[in-house]
Amino acid sequence: MVNTLPQQTTNEMDEWTPPMPPTDLIFDDGEPLETNQHRVAMNVLIRSYQQYRGEATDYYVGGNMFFYYSTTQVKNRDFRGPDFFVALDVDGQRDRLGWVVWEEDGHYPDTIIELMSPSTANVDLGLKKQLYDRVFRTQDYFVYNPFEPDSLQGWHHRDTYQAIAPDSRGWLWCESLGLWLGTWQGTIDRETLTWLRFYDSSGALVLLPEEAAQQRAEAEAQRAEAEAQRAEVERLRAERLSARLRELGEDPDCL
Repeated sequence: MVNTLPQQTTNEMDEWTPPMPPTDLIFDDGEPLETNQHRVAMNVLIRSYQQYRGEATDYYVGGNMFFYYSTTQVKNRDFRGPDFFVALDVDGQRDRLGWVVWEEDGHYPDTIIELMSPSTANVDLGLKKQLYDRVFRTQDYFVYNPFEPDSLQGWHHRDTYQAIAPDSRGWLWCESLGLWLGTWQGTIDRETLTWLRFYDSSGALVLLPEEAAQQRAEAEAQRAEAEAQRAEVERLRAERLSARLRELGEDPDCL
């Protein structure tokens, strides 16, 4: 005898609805980043990328926010998302408390950066890397410890993660963003460190908003100084011409 599944009636099929995703999600566990330097490092990446994109609204950039991608993950209460991520071709103007994949039409981040510490390095290089590779299929994944300038590593997704080779400067190319990732030493928010920064395809540093404002102010000051110098040159030229005319017996004021 052949076993067959019981046939559903039309009414039974019409009454069936797919299970809904969970709605009782939490978005704050009160846990800060490892150190203040890690917090600043995350904000440097977020704010400089926002500055780089200008008025564009077709992307979302975030960090240290809860990330939901499956009901199993919700049940396991494993919520913490990447330290920094960019999702392209999404509505960047919509308010979000966290990243909920089933509310983003199944969209995962295109780029992820984890800011490592001794307590997170094994997870960032192990379980998280596997998750971003096999489940998220995130195009570009990078790790960096702000206290170890030589710790930058990256992978690009080609069927599976392949290591990104550094260039002669030690920078790594992020294909999904069209930017370089490299180090930069300086003081930001009163913290002096070797920071992870973006560089454009020409090698120019992607500036923070305050750096861009300072650059514009310096450029304006240089233009004003150049204009003052041109005015002074014209004044001296006019004085010499007037003096020459007087030597020739002409009154320059009457010309």
